[in-house]
Amino acid sequence: MERRRDIAKEIARTYCPMTPLGIDTLSSILVPMKFQKGETILEVGKVCSALFYVDKGMVRQYYYKNKKDVTEHFSFEGRIVFCIESFIKQEPSRLIVEALENSKVYAIPYDALHNAMVRNQEMEMLYRKILEHVAISSQEHADSQRFENAAERYDRLLREKPEIILRAPMVHIASFLQMTPETLSRVRGAVTSGTAKNNAPRDTNDPWWTYSNPK
Repeated sequence: MERRRDIAKEIARTYCPMTPLGIDTLSSILVPMKFQKGETILEVGKVCSALFYVDKGMVRQYYYKNKKDVTEHFSFEGRIVFCIESFIKQEPSRLIVEALENSKVYAIPYDALHNAMVRNQEMEMLYRKILEHVAISSQEHADSQRFENAAERYDRLLREKPEIILRAPMVHIASFLQMTPETLSRVRGAVTSGTAKNNAPRDTNDPWWTYSNPK
């Protein structure tokens, strides 16, 4: 119970300040879960019935396009992951969530969260702040794909989320950045040599989605 209260405090510190009563309410609905590396947390076609706060480990959210594996999002310690459309509508998800490392997460179940929001206005505010955070993060990522070249996208990830560069498989990072593994390799080489800004790989028509992930 004490660990769940600590997790509730961490969630509140990240997303929305809460009173001790709010912390108690949140901690009471947290469900600890463990997943082994490679284990699926949410399957395609299943309803996303919880928000998942990552206490330890790293997970990714992905989907298939033209039978190819495309990474949409990474979450690691201190982050929440969920499939927003499936969670809000309580409809089957088109996305998959899997553990990239042995991971411990705390689920915030849909029903328990909404029941708590009826009892405690702080929970409603917390939920809104989480949704705002996800919306902003998604928009920033989409804008990066639209307006930045390959070197700029990699540099942004390196500056803002270096944990992903250090811990995630490069093939998943490549699809997350919407470039081929070959382009990512050239970008990394340019960054290492200090020539990235002047010699950014040309990726105007980089067909990143045509590449399969190696097994």
